[in-house]
Amino acid sequence: MRTIDWVNGAVEIIDQTALPGEERVLRLHTVGELIAAIQSLAVRGAPALGVAGAFGVALAARIHVDDPVALAVAVQRVETARPTAVNLARGAQRAAALIPHGPEAVLAEACAVRDEEIAASAAMARLGADLVVELCGARPRLLTHCNTGALAAVTVGTALGVVGELHQRGRLAGVIASETRPLLQGARLTSWELTRWGIEHRVAVDSAGPFLMARGEVDAVILGADRICANGDVINKIGTYSHALGARRAGIPFLVVAPESTVDHATPSGAQVEIEDRGSAEVTAWSEAVNPAFDITPFDLVTAIVTDRRVIRVDRGEKP
Repeated sequence: MRTIDWVNGAVEIIDQTALPGEERVLRLHTVGELIAAIQSLAVRGAPALGVAGAFGVALAARIHVDDPVALAVAVQRVETARPTAVNLARGAQRAAALIPHGPEAVLAEACAVRDEEIAASAAMARLGADLVVELCGARPRLLTHCNTGALAAVTVGTALGVVGELHQRGRLAGVIASETRPLLQGARLTSWELTRWGIEHRVAVDSAGPFLMARGEVDAVILGADRICANGDVINKIGTYSHALGARRAGIPFLVVAPESTVDHATPSGAQVEIEDRGSAEVTAWSEAVNPAFDITPFDLVTAIVTDRRVIRVDRGEKP
């Protein structure tokens, strides 16, 4: 299953807003359609957004082949469709660098971004599973947050890819999926993927996570990232910081799994990252709401970061 792909001149995505009730594939023919899909979270997850950015530029290069001004505007719109995840802009910029060589060169680069993310997921699954067993023993009980499976990363996934690898090795004792309010990416998407993989799991409300850790029901927290700053600060779905605090209090590992494409050496710390604030309607129909989509977990709460190339032991002073 691929979350996003290029098929016969258009971008095809699994519409994540329809899950788990309906498995629907959308074909996106224009830059406007792709941006709407990104902003509505029909496609989401840092690695998948990097691919979406690249494919968006590929669409623009075909549509505006004779209009460089319109093409530049379209590329800028794709890059800035969502502000927090670094992969979106990076994917768009990689593809845009090939614009002088024509639309086919742009598409080839976009497909290369896709293929690199697929390979990265497989590598992270192996490295992450090895680390979890090293830190937690043969059959760990894991808590996840948001959705970090194939839906977020073209195939396999980041943190959920590690969960799948442990399951395949017969080394997984249990999974708790934090529901991830307000849009329930954990309850809707992670649970859907775990069910498809045949992995037994339970869903917990977000606020229950730290208590379950304190009660000894979790051996490690494992989740993804939308941006990892140069100092090791982790930008991820709102609720991540709470789980990090709970893990620290419980004395269990807090593990972040994300590809190298999510590591942002140009941003010194989380203080420099624009945190997307989404509309009140996602939270309540009765009053105004503050609705940050992400939070910042300070590096000193992180045990380790697993990428497709390395394991960074933040608890030992290592930096990305």
